This record gives sequence, C-alpha cells and structure tokens, in this order.
Amino acid sequence: MIVIAGSIDLDPALRDQALATAGAYIDAALEEPGCRNYEWTADPRVAERIWVYELWDDEASLRFHFENAPYRDMGAHLGRHGITGSQISKFRVDLEEPVYDDTGTPRADFFTASD
Repeated sequence: MIVIAGSIDLDPALRDQALATAGAYIDAALEEPGCRNYEWTADPRVAERIWVYELWDDEASLRFHFENAPYRDMGAHLGRHGITGSQISKFRVDLEEPVYDDTGTPRADFFTASD
C-alpha cells in the first residue's frame, strides 16, 4: 500500500470555495483502480491549509492516477484557487494492523507482526 499525506496552502479567501467545488475531482479519483481513499479537508486552525490523504493499493495504481485526467484536473482546479505552497509525501506501507488490541488498549508496538 501507498499513503499520500500532506498539505496544500491556497489563497485563504478561496480555500473554502476550492473545497466546496472539488467533489467531482475527488469522486473521479475514488473511481480509479486501486484507490482506497482520497480526501481533502480544511485545517480548522490554518485558514489557507487543506490536508490531503490518499491510500493506494500499489505503485501501478498511483502511476495510473498521475497519468490521467482526475489528477491533471485536480491540479488545474487547485491552481485556480491560488496555490501558495504544498508539502506532500508518499509512504510505502509494509505492515498494517489495528491501533487497539483485543482488550481495547492502544498499542504503539506492532503486536501482530512476527519477528
């Protein structure tokens, strides 16, 4: 799996409009093969910031996204709303497990992994 996470800063006067009119781009990405999650959310403490979270099955799925219309259209949409900066990273995930164990206790260690 691949996680995309980070932030995009827009003109603060246009951020809410950018989010309100982004549904079609987000929905299109969610329809692509291998896209498990694709979300933009407003930061309630920073007027210009949008948080980005995406979850992809693999590199092929992410490559497909980068090479097709939803990605290009999303970039153009954000550009019309005054991008002033961004910091977005991708992470390869080799293990996934729940935060809480069977007793409901949150665990920082990877308790289901065998050594």
